[in-house]
Amino acid sequence: MGTELVHVGFGNIIAANRIIALLAPDHQPTKRLAKEAKGRGLLIDTTHGRKSKAAILLDTGHVVLAAISPETVAHRLSTICEPGEEKIEA
Repeated sequence: MGTELVHVGFGNIIAANRIIALLAPDHQPTKRLAKEAKGRGLLIDTTHGRKSKAAILLDTGHVVLAAISPETVAHRLSTICEPGEEKIEA
């Protein structure tokens, strides 16, 4: 019954059940979304000074900038098993 977590780089971890969308940060609508979130104090920058490769939209209205690609985050999310399923070790 615990919260599933996903690693987004540089030791930063976010709650997987809070993620609404994984976005490419180089598109203008995503840039506007990040700018608005920064103005409201809801932008979380986890890039440690590196180039943003993903913008992660959370259900709380927060926008998380990550230095890993949306595909990488999606792959990490897909490895999280659903409640009641057994985790398969490779």
